[in-house]
Amino acid sequence: MKSYVFKVELEPDEDGWHVFYPPWRKIGASTWGSTREEAMQNIREVLEMILEEFEEEGKPVSATDTLTIQEDTMVAVNR
Repeated sequence: MKSYVFKVELEPDEDGWHVFYPPWRKIGASTWGSTREEAMQNIREVLEMILEEFEEEGKPVSATDTLTIQEDTMVAVNR
């Protein structure tokens, strides 16, 4: 199992919070939520779907300065 850690952008807007992963924004890695927590849960789901599509299509995903990939199972704790 691989673990992916994305550096996302989270911004307040008139309806709540907008969150996106800049390198993949053109392919749909953008969402919002009425709270920060909801926005973060929504982007997690969007990124999971995009990774699933990449896997199904055989597209590689490479680590970058905004994406860390670990071969080990990881847990991220944000405070």
